[in-house]
Amino acid sequence: MSKPLKKLRTLIVDDEELARKVLRELLSAHDEVEIIAECKNGLEAVKAVSEGKPDLLFLDVQMPKLTGFDVLELIGTEIAVIFVTAYDEYAMKAFEVHAVDYLLKPVGKERLAAALQRVKVRSHEQFPAPADLAAALRPAGQFAERLVVKDGTRVTLIPISKLDYAEAQDDYVALASEGKKHLKQQTIASLEAALDPKHFVRIHRSYVVNLERVTRIEPYGKDSRVAVLSSGVRLPVSRAGYARLQALLEERD
Repeated sequence: MSKPLKKLRTLIVDDEELARKVLRELLSAHDEVEIIAECKNGLEAVKAVSEGKPDLLFLDVQMPKLTGFDVLELIGTEIAVIFVTAYDEYAMKAFEVHAVDYLLKPVGKERLAAALQRVKVRSHEQFPAPADLAAALRPAGQFAERLVVKDGTRVTLIPISKLDYAEAQDDYVALASEGKKHLKQQTIASLEAALDPKHFVRIHRSYVVNLERVTRIEPYGKDSRVAVLSSGVRLPVSRAGYARLQALLEERD
């Protein structure tokens, strides 16, 4: 008696109904694929991933509200992702940084089959942390305009202009904005790389601060300093951080 085929629980995410329909029809030829849901935007996708625990995600890149890269930051590391996009520059970059695969629209039968084969071969590999992968996908010289944070099924969008500072907490960063803190799974180094260095500075190994929020620098004990923010929060400043801070402030004068 043959062993039952293990199904790939699959989620399709695309804001275009026709694109979802085409992909669904192409996937119907693959018995190993079980489509558990279709989503027309990123917010629906984040909820569906949380509730349905899929093995595989077909993810459009260009979508309103939450882009495919935003979704990628929010879904965890256990899901194989195949990007689906009309834009080759996104696809190639995704492939370079170890996404399972990418499909260019219009999707062809043979190319889809090849992508599914890659999923099976790479099913036991560890993929990069989503936020770090998304940071690597950002084109050179282009900085984040907002940050996305997931708390359960709730998604919070933080405009960069509203970010006061970020604090490293092991494999997470605490994002301070408008009197609240939001915990996000990301390294402080990759967050720093995503922020415009003209407006954000690493003042300490554990802190990145919005330069607009710094009101003054005060001495604190022997050979140490603190940055006082407009909110009254005081953050430690390392020697290297002080040098970076001074250089930025001098550029502004």
